[in-house]
Amino acid sequence: MKLVNRVRILVLVFVAGGVAVADGPPAVVPAPQQLAPGVWMIPGGIQPDRQPDGNSVVFEVPAGLVVVDTGRHAWHSEAILALARAQDESIVAIVNTHWHLDHVSGNPTLRAAYPGLRVYASGAIDDALTGFLAESAKDSASYLENAQIPVATREDIQGDLRTIANGAALRPDVLVERSATMAVGGRSLQVHLAADAVTAGDLWLYDPASKVAVLGDLVTLPAPFLDTACPDGWLAALESVATAPFELAIPGHGAPMSREQFQWYRGAFAAFIDCADSAAPGTACAEQWAIQVQPLLSDVATDAPRARRMAEYYVGMLRENGGRSGHCAAPGRN
Repeated sequence: MKLVNRVRILVLVFVAGGVAVADGPPAVVPAPQQLAPGVWMIPGGIQPDRQPDGNSVVFEVPAGLVVVDTGRHAWHSEAILALARAQDESIVAIVNTHWHLDHVSGNPTLRAAYPGLRVYASGAIDDALTGFLAESAKDSASYLENAQIPVATREDIQGDLRTIANGAALRPDVLVERSATMAVGGRSLQVHLAADAVTAGDLWLYDPASKVAVLGDLVTLPAPFLDTACPDGWLAALESVATAPFELAIPGHGAPMSREQFQWYRGAFAAFIDCADSAAPGTACAEQWAIQVQPLLSDVATDAPRARRMAEYYVGMLRENGGRSGHCAAPGRN
């Protein structure tokens, strides 16, 4: 099976150069990290032979708790529920930054636990369910016939298929169609809509009370996940983020960042897109990326080689599709 089909099936799995990552901590419930009074992060990650979970951020609000992104696996959902139990609060709302399965698959579990909660998101999930995700489900049948697939990877694919089949539970109750300050659970949050960036419609949040910005996959390490991306819209979204007076930025994947670290990432991303748009060898663009983001990597020995492999793959993907992903509806650069 072609790599493009693998990437379509394994939505944003850490695959680069056809080599799946098979390292990481054991599958345990991640511990919440308090970022500020009434603000926690449930760290995402990747387990051996598994697809990733994105970071989740939980805000304490007058009505209970608001969860931004819900991960993919059961252990990630359990970490969110455990935090709610520890705080003796109900989850009253979910905000999904985008529709990738490592950010929305926990929605049905949280809805079952708290039937009254409301999901806030853009409408991009609708096209994804009939397009990218439908294609993923169709392709997976032949991929699952490969006896060499690790058991854990097979379980993840089957879990993703169940999530896609239950697509109605992923759709928002509150459709976010423009940027606005919104009272979510009684807490004032600045909810920004970025069109044609990581997906056709991404949300990022700024909380004035804590000065925390939650960015979803507008920032990811060890590399940007460009599988469904429009790079020009992504660059514009990062420029918009830079205007917010945040002190701490929470990426979709990776450790929390200071403003200075965010600006470093923003510069590295712009340089990477420019390199991909040039005649430079893909290996040179990948090496440039790995060097530039090295100060941001948690584990340089593991993450730097991974960053190179992923970046080189994405250079090829962008060049094959006119400077964008094949799932971007916006015009390409070429």
